[in-house]
Amino acid sequence: MTSEHLLAAYQTLWLNRSFASKQAMTSEDQLHEAIMKDLKDEMTHPRVRQTPHVKYHLGIKRILNSNLSSDEKVALTSLYTNLLDSCI
Repeated sequence: MTSEHLLAAYQTLWLNRSFASKQAMTSEDQLHEAIMKDLKDEMTHPRVRQTPHVKYHLGIKRILNSNLSSDEKVALTSLYTNLLDSCI
């Protein structure tokens, strides 16, 4: 599965979120940046941020409850897991 396809699938999970479309970044880098931003809870005020483990749980729950295909769910779950390991 291509990184462009995964980025598009990830964007369907977050309808109200804006994603940086930096010309110099590949779609894989954009996807990694978006997931890391989610895991670090950077879209939330610092006083109420949750831990990466809590954000991981919420992200996986959102993925599993979505209408994405099984392959997309597995790929995004795997990516979330790998990035969580590098985040902590």
